[in-house]
Parts: sequence; structure tokens; C-alpha cells
Amino acid sequence: MSIRPFRDIKRRVTKVIKVGKVKIGGNNAISVQSMTNTLTRNTKETLNQIGKIAEVGGDIVRVSCPDEESTHALKEITKHSPIPIVADIHFHFKRAIEAAENGSDCLRINPGNIGDINKISQVISAAKNNNCSIRIGVNSGSLEKDILEKFKEPCPEALVESAIRNIKILEDLDFFNFKISVKSSDVFLSIKAYRELSKVTDYPLHLGITEAGSFIPGSIKSSIGLGNLLLDGIGDTIRVSLSDDPVEEIKVGNEILKSLNLRDRGVKIISCPSCARQGFEVVETVKILEEKLSHIKTPLTLSIIGCVVNGPGEASQTDIGITGGGKDSSMLYLKGLQTEKLDNRNIISKVVQLVEQKAQEIEKKK
Repeated sequence: MSIRPFRDIKRRVTKVIKVGKVKIGGNNAISVQSMTNTLTRNTKETLNQIGKIAEVGGDIVRVSCPDEESTHALKEITKHSPIPIVADIHFHFKRAIEAAENGSDCLRINPGNIGDINKISQVISAAKNNNCSIRIGVNSGSLEKDILEKFKEPCPEALVESAIRNIKILEDLDFFNFKISVKSSDVFLSIKAYRELSKVTDYPLHLGITEAGSFIPGSIKSSIGLGNLLLDGIGDTIRVSLSDDPVEEIKVGNEILKSLNLRDRGVKIISCPSCARQGFEVVETVKILEEKLSHIKTPLTLSIIGCVVNGPGEASQTDIGITGGGKDSSMLYLKGLQTEKLDNRNIISKVVQLVEQKAQEIEKKK
């Protein structure tokens, strides 16, 4: 059962590029990505983290390639990774060439800081020869010296000018398989930069608020920044940058898209904050259910409401619903209809059983 949105978001039409098997832009689903924080040369640890990122819904993952040992490790990493790999490259053009040749699906570079046109040309040739896309990564913390001198400080106009300059570099080299980001840690600066850039180019945009902070402040900043842009129809792939486990970045990114009805994956839990009226421990129940249902990829809605004030109403809009209120018991709803009373001690096991059963039924019908 899905809730009809009050407003359909009209997405901006962009060109389509491919990062490995993932299509970005056009009418394709908005992808969610993260970045490993392991040493890339430690292949085992890096692949282990990539597996966890993919398991919670990551579509693409970026790995840092600061040295030759790291780019060499890409051979093994790309061979076993369940999702496409983006190589994060800064300054040294040879690392970009090595990454492309060793199986990377995309290179994250800022052409302006790679070096002279000859070096950039070599990188583009390697990308072309290895079917590797590129992300132009403009960042307020690493703008070109002359642009920074011109605008005196990082500002939306400076980020957009840098992006346009780098777009021209790639286009002049007959390369068009790229996406762009104009990131800042400042929410207002980022929003305006992306809005202005979207007016002057139709290349797909990678959204993010860079260096957003730890879990709570970073999630809030990212939700505000990315949410504003996504509501405007701007954005083709996103990354939530948190000082936390990369798995949490994917979870937050997915929740942002799910809240805007831009992504259907897994169980969407609608739950109350709990109060003195609750008939069971709502907060703890939801935490346990989030963990126990994290493996479900089929789109489903589940309401967990502590009392009858809003419980029946929410249950009428979800596939499965639980409403508290009875003495040590709660009411179970399926497709909005009351079905049976549950002993509160059995809520978690019953809900997990029902969700898994419903998911299997949906998958069989596909």
C-alpha cells in the first residue's frame, strides 16, 4: 500500500551517463553513494566495507587513491565489488590513468588541479579507452587560485565558474561522459550553486553538502540542503557526507529519497515519538524492528503507533500497522483493516514474520 504524494516532483531533464551498471541522469532512479574510509590498499577490509554499503542500499561507492599501491588494489576490488567503483583522484594524473586501467568505473577529479592540458588529455584518453566516466568535483575548499582571487571568497558564482571552466576542458577534448558536483559545507552556498549550475548545463548533478559533520548535525544539514534541491527536481545522484560509518551515509541518503517518494526500497516505518498514552515501548520496539528488517529490500509500509489517537488512521495508510491501547495488548492491522489482538510481548516477532511474508508474496508476483 503506497501513499499518494500531494505533490509530484518534476525532475529536471539531464543527459544520461553510466557509472558501471548504474545509469545516472534522465528518468533513471536517483542513486545513493558513499565513500569507504579504509586504506584502499587493504583490499580485504575495503571489500568488506563495500559489501556492507551495498547491503543497506548503496548503489555506488568511492574509494580514495592517493598512491600507486591503492590504484593497483583496484584490480582486485573492482573484480569483486557488488557495486560500481569511483576512484577519488587529486592532483596526480598518473593515479587517474592507473585507476581507469585497473577497472574503476568512474574517476572523481577536478581537471583544473590535475595539471597542464597534456596531462588532462592523457587522463581523458584513459577514461575513453576503459569506458570510464568522470565526476567533475568542484569544492568550495579547493577552488582554483585565480577564481578565488576574482571572487575574494568561496561563493555560488565562484563554484559555478569553476564548474563551467572544467566542463569546457572536457568538452574540448571530445569527452561528454561526466557528471558534476559543486559542494560546500555551507547549506545556503551549496543550494544556490546547484540551482545556478542547473540553469546553464544539462549534465547530471551529483548532490552533496561536503564535510557536513557528525551523524546528527550532518544528517540535518544534508536533509535540508539535498531536500531543497530534490524538491526543485535538481539532482541525479546523492552522497550524504558524515563523520561516521559510511553505512550510515547510505541509510540517511535512502531515507531522504524515501521521504520525498523518490525511492522505494525496504520498509518505511511510520512511528510516533511515544508519550504517556503509549500501550507498549514504542521507541525500543522501532529500534529493534529497524535492525531486524534492514535486510528487506521490497518496498513496504509499516506503522508503529503507541495509542489509538492516531494509530488507526496511520494503519489505514500502511501495509501493516500496530496500534497500542489495550491492557498489555495491541491491535494488528493488515491493509488498514483490524485483524487480531496481539500480546505486546509478541509484537516484534509477529511484525517481522508478517513483513517477511508480505515481501516474499510481492517478489513472487514480479
